[in-house]
Amino acid sequence: MRKFLLLFLLTGTASAAEWSQFRGPGGACVSDEKNLPEKWSKTEGHRWKTDLPARGVSGPVVFGDKIYLTASSGVRDDRLHVLAFDLKTGKQLWHRQFAATGGTNCHPMTCMAAPTPVADETGVYALFATGDLAAFDANGTLRWYRSLVGDYPSITNQVGMASSPVLADGKLIVPMDNSGDSFIAALDPKTGTNVWKTPRFKESNWVTPVVRSPDGRTAEILFPGRDGLSAYDAATGKRLWNSKLVNGDIPTPTIREDIVYAPSGGVTTLKFEGGEPKKVWASAKMGSGMTSPLVYDGMVYAAKDGVMNTVDAKTGESLWSERFSKDKASASPIGADGKVYVFSNGGKTTVFKASREMEIVSENDLGEEILGTPAVAAGAIIIRTNKALYCVGAK
Repeated sequence: MRKFLLLFLLTGTASAAEWSQFRGPGGACVSDEKNLPEKWSKTEGHRWKTDLPARGVSGPVVFGDKIYLTASSGVRDDRLHVLAFDLKTGKQLWHRQFAATGGTNCHPMTCMAAPTPVADETGVYALFATGDLAAFDANGTLRWYRSLVGDYPSITNQVGMASSPVLADGKLIVPMDNSGDSFIAALDPKTGTNVWKTPRFKESNWVTPVVRSPDGRTAEILFPGRDGLSAYDAATGKRLWNSKLVNGDIPTPTIREDIVYAPSGGVTTLKFEGGEPKKVWASAKMGSGMTSPLVYDGMVYAAKDGVMNTVDAKTGESLWSERFSKDKASASPIGADGKVYVFSNGGKTTVFKASREMEIVSENDLGEEILGTPAVAAGAIIIRTNKALYCVGAK
């Protein structure tokens, strides 16, 4: 047990059962959970439902028996919230609030609680679009706090920020692409102090970095931006390479084995062959808008403007296309239990069979806005709406 814990602390990677960061284990939006629900409604199919005190477009994260969530409120959206809930019952365990120090201008669709928090065995790390960053232990005690705008006053983004922090190589990786002091930084999770800080291209970017460990130990941070896809050494922050084959904007890439599936020009796949990756195939029809593409069970799924498109993961060959909603989608599709869950902004979840032939399993409408990517844990789907937190699954 001690050996496992040491390995966990060194790698900063949760077990496959945890959904501890944006898009879950490895940032892939894939879960090994079984017996997940297929049918539910606003009044049925829930283990529990908990009303939320404020709005947010961040996703819930799960570590152990706790769900962590962020929110923001106030006339100027400058009241920041971090909350914890019991995974079994939905009971609110604690609720912490503090005032924003950075600007709160943003697109009306988003808010200051846009980045998804990241959790580990010590608690939760919550980054807000204001540049405020706080670490709380599992009981809600503040461990440390940083005002990134206070530290770097030229940080600015007039339409809001949404890139989420991740853990890698025992460090908290903080993406901060913006029009001012743009950078990626590694912080000591115990103290919040900088381990390294590397300058980035000065342009707004809403992509969340993904972590790759090519030899099982040395972590690389892959972070697409307006100037291409860059890889950084997690230990030092040194940029290892930059590929102009893809760039970043909103959706986040997925790494499966030695292939990166990048949402650029639709979907472009790159293979690692030592150093900078090489292009394998590209499919322009696999544009995903604000959602990130899903790679699951040998297929790639991309949801855009209410339409799901699919291609073969190895070849890029087009397989099927189906409209699932009149609404657009912002939450990323999830692959689990032989199914693909896709969430429309209006609150409907369409469940597809993970298959090379199109088959809709069910359609389930909560009737409340869904913008943040849900979490999967304990045989259930945890869905955050603009009003409540739902745990959908068999009791």
